[in-house]
Amino acid sequence: MSNSILVVGGGFSGLTAALEAAELGYEVYIVEKSPFLGGRVAQLNKYFPKLCPPSCGLEIQFQRIKKNPNVKFLTMATVDSVEGESGNFTVKVSIAPRCTAPSSADLGELASSLESEVADEFNLGLATRKPLYMDTPFAFPNRYVLEPKKLSSADAIKVGASESCDLNEAPKEIELSVGSIILATGWKPYDVTNLTNLGAGQITNCISNMQMERLASPNGPTDGAISRPSDGKAPEKIAFVQCAGSRDQNHLGFCSYICCMASLKQALYVREQYPDADVTIYYIDMRTPGRYDKFMRKAVADEKLHLVKGKVAGVEEDVATGDVIVEVEDAVKGHKAKIRHDMVVLATGMQPSLAGAANPFGVTLDDEGFVVDGEAKGIFSAGCAQKPLDVMRTAQSGTSAALKAIQTVRGR
Repeated sequence: MSNSILVVGGGFSGLTAALEAAELGYEVYIVEKSPFLGGRVAQLNKYFPKLCPPSCGLEIQFQRIKKNPNVKFLTMATVDSVEGESGNFTVKVSIAPRCTAPSSADLGELASSLESEVADEFNLGLATRKPLYMDTPFAFPNRYVLEPKKLSSADAIKVGASESCDLNEAPKEIELSVGSIILATGWKPYDVTNLTNLGAGQITNCISNMQMERLASPNGPTDGAISRPSDGKAPEKIAFVQCAGSRDQNHLGFCSYICCMASLKQALYVREQYPDADVTIYYIDMRTPGRYDKFMRKAVADEKLHLVKGKVAGVEEDVATGDVIVEVEDAVKGHKAKIRHDMVVLATGMQPSLAGAANPFGVTLDDEGFVVDGEAKGIFSAGCAQKPLDVMRTAQSGTSAALKAIQTVRGR
């Protein structure tokens, strides 16, 4: 029987689970598919409950990892197969090449000198980046990633001359022996291009809630200035459309839990930057459970922030101005209207990352992609692999999963 624990996913729940187990003396492996740890929280401008920047909570976790020899992490890594049983799993992992030296060399100057530009997934299509990059200044590991196939010929020559880069690094495969597995695979933003009636993916100034987080972030594509993607104009009138794809049998059939709170938070981002801007939130039900109800009351006390209960039927663009026109039925006043806004933010839902993805773990997923079993097999889920959660409850679920995993490897 192995006393080691595998944590799949290096977001907030995965980091919490790994550290809780490691600090009790257990060897833990974190397998993360992206180049950096931190998950979705790293993309946020601020997160609940204290409205801290992501570096606040994540850097503490990163320091704990650095100081704990029981934690070993693999980035750009995916689980290919899982064989065995509770207490004795054999896990095969593929690791993509990072193509840079592990010395944490500062390659910023080299990166900025490159001519090649590629789509920036971290900024959700709002900007481009170089093929030699780090996502954020606080990225962990603090080590650049190089994508050789995306370099121009001239850039390949330039990068090839650097002792810190290896254009020919090959992928690797390793095998891990572990006694239990924690699935902290997290969530992905629902594909907004499915929401054609709301203009998603078609109207430049109609963005998703996660794109709004990147616009508001100091390390985002606009250095924290919330502006219209089409022309950089400061928005004077901005709308948030709730349940964009959530609670809809044609898209996500569940409530994503955090969307109402996220829109209220983002409305405050706008109001803090632009004291004269008008913000309207179109909603079906405003769900701010528990202590978040106090936050809602504080937010709506702002006379420039308006809540309109009503279903948005459609969104269209005024091509001449770039304005976004929202067609909505006000359920309280009982009338339909088309209202012009500078920008619209769609509160798109949280879809579990395992939805539509490979499932080498042998666990059962429900129709939406959430994990519904596995504990009898020694496989435990945490965070948004289970259900939509905020950051605090994600961390709590990580602690719970760690305790269950420890009981498994101890044979109890």
